[in-house]
Parts: sequence; structure tokens; C-alpha cells
Amino acid sequence: MISNSNLFHKTHYEILGVKEDANLEEVRKAYRSAILCFHPDKQQNASDTSSSESITENKFLDIQRAWETIGNPRSRALYDAELLTLRQDAAISEDVSLDDLTVQDSGNIIELSYPCRCGDYYFIDSFELAETGCSISRDGEMVSLLTSKSLPTSVVLPCGSCSLKVRLLINGSFCSSLHLKKIKSLIFSR
Repeated sequence: MISNSNLFHKTHYEILGVKEDANLEEVRKAYRSAILCFHPDKQQNASDTSSSESITENKFLDIQRAWETIGNPRSRALYDAELLTLRQDAAISEDVSLDDLTVQDSGNIIELSYPCRCGDYYFIDSFELAETGCSISRDGEMVSLLTSKSLPTSVVLPCGSCSLKVRLLINGSFCSSLHLKKIKSLIFSR
């Protein structure tokens, strides 16, 4: 995942579900599988035009865009160079660990935050962490985080207001228990 304009964006590789070093045949196979799954003609035409149809259409377009970029060797090379530049240009103000974060229970979502020097916060929630391969479980007042990867990973978190970013360091095969803080009077805005 890359962070851009205070939002998380999946890379074209993540959209297609392939590694960045995947060969063209692996990319083509992943594209065909994904496009068949999310093609509008394959979706059931229910009279209900809900947001799930819109999500499916957006996913279909994302898959198509990803294939057009990394399915062509020339555009893939340009895209890889752009990804490398984005990753190097991410100005990290500091590295933080899970123990540094404040945990807030918002019902079905658990939000983790860290204060920025501008007065706003860096945020990540349980859904965004799940995309990195980490799962959060809650047992009473304790929140546990478990990674499915054996290698350490990190996530760059943008501030909600300024251009600063922090890198959240997550140790591989690490289970951390954090104390749950129920903050009802504070409302964090993204």
C-alpha cells in the first residue's frame, strides 16, 4: 500500500493480487481471474441498485487500470520507477510502535491513533491493518494484534491535517496486547 494525499491506495500489484516481481504470465492469469469475478456482465442484475454494485464497478475499473499499466512491459517499468520514487519520497517524521498508539473502540472498528505535532492525529483502523496482514482481536479491555507474516512490516501513516507521516513498525509473528481506551467525548476526524 502506498500513502498519497492522506489516503491509502493499493498498488496495481495489490489490486491484481500478485507480487511485484511476478512475471507477465502470472500477471495475465491474475488479471483474467479478477476480471471474470468482477465483470459487470457476470454480476446479478438485481432491481436494487446499491452501493455494492458501485463498489463492484469501481473494482472492475481498478482491475482494468492495473492490467493496462503492469500488463505492458514499458508502462510497467515506468510504474515501478514511480512506485520506488513514492516510497523513497515519503518523508517520515518518526518511527512508532504499536505500544505508542492510543486505541479507541468505535463499535465494530478499532481505531489506533498517534498524536501529530500539528495537533491532529495519525490514524489506522482495524480494516486497514487487516489489509497489511495483521488482525486485531478484543478481549474485554485488552486489544491484541497478531501478524500473519514472519517478517517485520511497516505502514506509513499520514497525518489527518498536515503533510507529516510516521512509520508504524510491526514486528513479524508478533502478538501485542494494548489497553483499550474507550473515549466517548473525543471525536477524531480524518
